[in-house]
Amino acid sequence: MCRAIAADPALVRRYTWTDRLVAVVSDGTAVLGLGDIGPRASLPVMEGKSALFKQFGGLDSIPLVLDTTDVDEIVETLVRLRPSFGAVNLEDVSAPRCFELERRLVEALDCPVMHDDQHGTAVVLLAALHGACAATGRDLPALRVVVSGAGAAGIACARFLVAAGVRDVVVLDSRGVVDADRGGEKALPAAQTNPRGVRGGLAEALAGADVFVGLSSAQLPEGLLATMAPGPFVFALSNPDPEVHPDVAARYASVVSTGRSDFPHQINDVLAFPGVFAGALDAGARRITEGMKLAAAEAIAAVAADGGAVSVDRIVPSPFDPRVGPAVAAAVAQAARRDPQVSAGR
Repeated sequence: MCRAIAADPALVRRYTWTDRLVAVVSDGTAVLGLGDIGPRASLPVMEGKSALFKQFGGLDSIPLVLDTTDVDEIVETLVRLRPSFGAVNLEDVSAPRCFELERRLVEALDCPVMHDDQHGTAVVLLAALHGACAATGRDLPALRVVVSGAGAAGIACARFLVAAGVRDVVVLDSRGVVDADRGGEKALPAAQTNPRGVRGGLAEALAGADVFVGLSSAQLPEGLLATMAPGPFVFALSNPDPEVHPDVAARYASVVSTGRSDFPHQINDVLAFPGVFAGALDAGARRITEGMKLAAAEAIAAVAADGGAVSVDRIVPSPFDPRVGPAVAAAVAQAARRDPQVSAGR
């Protein structure tokens, strides 16, 4: 086999595991609920992620924790290691470095790269919104959405909702509504949306809003829920403590979701990332595109709606539903094959 690969490097896909191997890469600077704990302390999380790849996507993976926060060094390290893996899942890298790091790796590597904290969350959120709209008879593009939190997940979710056709998205950070004057990554969603020019803080943003998406530690006072549009959707996704307790939110909201497994409608990335990477690798894709992620969200929503099962009590499928991973992988692969720019030409 070694001689065969030396004569034809493409045979490495047939004779080694690299074609189905995902590198789970972190510097340990933004571990969920723990913050900057460093690479060694983050390793159990990365090992857990690898187990999820195998269980839900049928993919081999290897956790790689790097003892550096320098973007140049991380990029160089992964470029040197490229012959050993087929895709890169970035995990728990702090903002705003995570945006630059992902962009640089996409440019430097000829394989799929995705920061799951950004895009996995965005994919499942969009799937949940599709389900909530189907259950309540609402139109996705017409929703007024408020995203509380302008970190990696918040900015990615805002951008992705805009890509999906939502026209009115207001993003807030600790200083209030983010506008285009902020500069950097935070300015991009503000420049693309917020057509009503909302300014101020959470109170101003939530007045008449249809959807609250919580991706920060900021609390959502009960009084502000009463100012939203009738029957809103409340997605309080912070872990371990949601921005508002689901029982409180349910007094006003038609649909309530959290990021926790002990409450209904968990927005769990495991619904997305195993199938996204499996589909990308199945298709020989060099990139994970917006179209592939949109296809993933639609596939998750379709599984929830299969047989008319979608309702205000079930807007996303269970993470343990065996249909989810294959459905997402098939949809992502199909989307990738329709786009010749992402094909590896296998």
